[in-house]
Amino acid sequence: MKKEFPTIKTERLLLRQFADSDLENVFKGLSHPEIIKYYGVSFQTLEATKEQMIFFADLEKNDTGIWFAVCSADNRTFYGAGGLNNLSKEHKKAEIGFWLMSNFWGQGIMKEAMPLICNYGFDNLELNRIEGFVESKNKNCKNAMAKLDFQYEGTMKDCEIKNGKFISLDIYAKIKDNLIKPE
Repeated sequence: MKKEFPTIKTERLLLRQFADSDLENVFKGLSHPEIIKYYGVSFQTLEATKEQMIFFADLEKNDTGIWFAVCSADNRTFYGAGGLNNLSKEHKKAEIGFWLMSNFWGQGIMKEAMPLICNYGFDNLELNRIEGFVESKNKNCKNAMAKLDFQYEGTMKDCEIKNGKFISLDIYAKIKDNLIKPE
């Protein structure tokens, strides 16, 4: 029996399963230069963006994580996406990721959605650790991780190549015992 995809709702936000109708918004987000500057993937065409939609669906299908479309409570406005991937049941950990349409930056959406995603991971996926890997130059994301009580654990210097150059990644983590309930 296929389990129902969870929906998380607050007064302001709706975190729901991706629908085919989200393709255009996902493309808009993941082809925008400011959004993809520090993001791991980007797409040049609507057709290519279908890859990302398959990635979202496969996470759930293969039990390797869960990503939500982050929308307004009435489901009329698509804000971005967030979720957990690289889930290891054996080690009870997963990696958190998030991106937001640039016109919604600075409105506290991430600060509200991230704890919902973390709590879902801890409570429903039985995670003990949620990790975030942030490009060392991504000041906004590093500030957000600190505000969300993720602990900085160190920097992996020159550990990946992006656009032909080495980049360093800062490691952040939240452990289940240090739960902060959303405001």
